[in-house]
Amino acid sequence: MFKFWVVLAQTFMTRFKSKSFMITTAIFLVFIFAIGNIDRIISLFDSGEEETDVVAIVDETNRVGTMLIEMTGEEFSHFQYQQVDNGLEDVQTQVIDGEYAAVLHITEGAPFQATFYTEQLLNNSLEYDINQQLQQIKVVALTEEAGISQAVINEIYEPVNFETAAIESPGGSEQRTEEEVSGARGLVYAMLFLLYFAVLTYGQMIATDVANEKTSRVMEILISSSSPVSQMFAKISGIALLGLTQISILILAAFFMIEQRQADLDAEFFEFFGFNDIPVATYIYAIVFFLLGYLLYATLSAMLGSLVSRMEDVGQLMFPVIILVIIAFMLSMFGLDMPDSEIIRITSFIPFFAPLVMFLRVGLLNIPFYEVMLSIGILVATIAVLGYLGAKIYRGGVLMYGTGVKLKDFKHALQLGKKDK
Repeated sequence: MFKFWVVLAQTFMTRFKSKSFMITTAIFLVFIFAIGNIDRIISLFDSGEEETDVVAIVDETNRVGTMLIEMTGEEFSHFQYQQVDNGLEDVQTQVIDGEYAAVLHITEGAPFQATFYTEQLLNNSLEYDINQQLQQIKVVALTEEAGISQAVINEIYEPVNFETAAIESPGGSEQRTEEEVSGARGLVYAMLFLLYFAVLTYGQMIATDVANEKTSRVMEILISSSSPVSQMFAKISGIALLGLTQISILILAAFFMIEQRQADLDAEFFEFFGFNDIPVATYIYAIVFFLLGYLLYATLSAMLGSLVSRMEDVGQLMFPVIILVIIAFMLSMFGLDMPDSEIIRITSFIPFFAPLVMFLRVGLLNIPFYEVMLSIGILVATIAVLGYLGAKIYRGGVLMYGTGVKLKDFKHALQLGKKDK
């Protein structure tokens, strides 16, 4: 047991002191700081004075232009109108010279027609806002001609009272209420991305670490002092501790940033992605599925890494693992909109997808307790089987050297693992 802790500590400290760990952590901290202060960063590049576009109006109706000017207020503060008496061609020349951003030519029609002339064809927001204003004026003009009062118009455009409610049925997997889903959505998003990131990063790290020791022949010294199985699980635990350390640093930095900026940021952002009104059981499931998902893929990565003799082969051998993680992630992204679909329910019991997909269902649905326990049981059993096979393959694989990795290498590693007891 003492040797296990020695290997664990050595794995953790070696990676913790590495430049790659420090640089990666620093980059993520800078990214969190930048996201939390994006408004302040943008303001540094502003001149302090917002430029207001001036749109010239050539109005042949003698009424629509005045209504536009009266309508423009704080909602459209990024531009203003100016009625001109010059001819259309003269004003177009002034647009080219930069005196105006555009010119709006209004003519008689049913009830009027408008043409927008501009050099800024990519500035669609200005065109859209003016079009919206003209549409409102058109509605007012036509309803006045038809004798319809403004009160009737307001009632027509009043949003319909539409609510969504879940039907509860015994033993079913109904969706939670809208408030509960909104509260759990932030945790589900965080868990999906966190587990996806952890599996890809730290799983690759485990395989690379084992392959690196084999390449440098350090493995031959290590197996003479401790068992290969102890080494495998010590490396998995050491890199898991490293990952938890890095993730904790980032979470604490993000929490500190949110606490500092919460008063300045939009409250709706925190309501949509916030962690309010989440049952304690959901947090427990998040920890359970995260740890089980990590152990599953970490054991698989260590087993595959023991078969590699060259660092160049690590990426090739880890490719199937990465594909499994990506499929699980894509299923989860699909399941965020349709958590009660049949494909999500089925894949939540497949061990390589369960850590992400089943937690998605737990977070967004009220599913029967036995389904969660069944999924966890399948996961634990799969980890046990992989751990048993992985230990034997690891025991034999660390002694195998050669070029490339073939399917027969798994059989050879198992045979060596049975002999080396």
